[in-house]
Amino acid sequence: MPTADDASIDVLVVGAGPAGMAAAITLAAAGRDVMVVDKATFPRDKCCGDGLTTLGLRELETLGFDPTTVADWQVVDGAVLRAPSGRQVTVPLPSGAGTYAAVAPRLQLDAALVARGAAVGVDVVQGRGFDGTLEQRADHVRVGITDGGTVRATTVIAADGMWSPVRKAAGLTEPGYLGEWHAFRQYVSGVTGPAADHLFVWFDEDFLPGYAWSFPLPGGRANVGFGVLRDGTRHGEDMKLQWAGLLDRAHVRDALGPAAELEGRHTAWPIPARIDRAPLASGRVLLVGDAAMATDVLTGEGIGQALLTGRVAAESIVAGGDATAVAARYERDVRRHLVADHRMSVALGNVLAHRRGADGAIAVLDHAGAWGRRNFARWMFEDEPRAVALTPRRWHRRFLRRPGAYLA
Repeated sequence: MPTADDASIDVLVVGAGPAGMAAAITLAAAGRDVMVVDKATFPRDKCCGDGLTTLGLRELETLGFDPTTVADWQVVDGAVLRAPSGRQVTVPLPSGAGTYAAVAPRLQLDAALVARGAAVGVDVVQGRGFDGTLEQRADHVRVGITDGGTVRATTVIAADGMWSPVRKAAGLTEPGYLGEWHAFRQYVSGVTGPAADHLFVWFDEDFLPGYAWSFPLPGGRANVGFGVLRDGTRHGEDMKLQWAGLLDRAHVRDALGPAAELEGRHTAWPIPARIDRAPLASGRVLLVGDAAMATDVLTGEGIGQALLTGRVAAESIVAGGDATAVAARYERDVRRHLVADHRMSVALGNVLAHRRGADGAIAVLDHAGAWGRRNFARWMFEDEPRAVALTPRRWHRRFLRRPGAYLA
């Protein structure tokens, strides 16, 4: 571990989740001297639905990530959606054109990303994190590391999650902020119903605005949970009661099968989703992933956004210039990639926030025909078409025919 007397490194990344490792792998590929520190020792679990959209899959492919390094990687070929009325519609994803959606347990995915980083020359220091000391100077940043030691870096990338101690040390934390979403998740074994092979999304009325899910995993297992938007009326005890009765709902039990049983304990976590107004940089510090509040406000999904912001931060550093130029470039590129989609997601979320809107949307989908259902599934899982109506710069003839990831 470098100390204050050691030669400086180019970039210090705090946090070895998807955002941090995407940044580190991209920097290493460009020949930069990069170190990642994380207070955890991998493999470690993370509360998450484990779902990967097309955005996340394409970002992983860009990093040279091999899906076979994740033992329980599960490709998803579509989704079953259930309206509050009970109407159920299956929406398929295109076949034979690459992967548009997958499920990968974070315990395995994050560890595999750390291994990928180490394989390309990233110095990953596990079990030692940020100690709260952050001193920005004219040409470097001094960062304190737990258990002693100081790292001197030209740039720091904060990939340390929703509560981001680095963001706090940089003076960018909003007091009282608890995120836009709150999610509960638990693994289920003994799944013998259709949820063993298919992804389910349930828009039960008491979850609106929000939804419950079952994401399939190999071996008769599933990731089951629910996410709800914080609307000022929900309290922790209310959400715990909803969680306790989730598997007792007839349609959930029918999907999972009679032998389904909960594994271990449930986990819960707040999810930040305000990329349109989140601080992204302070001097020589760039924020990525959950630290940048870069989660899809419509779905609560954040792995793809984490990978993208990590990569874009690294590319901004590689492009060169002083700290001000790097930060400005990073902020501009993140806004260009994500803000239009965020605004579209807010508008769509307002429709799905109420029973009438959710029932109506799925009724329309039920009558849309095969073409409409297939492209709706693409809209759900592929981030490019989400806000294409608002972003003419992204228009091209093949935007609804673009192949998925890992086509080769």
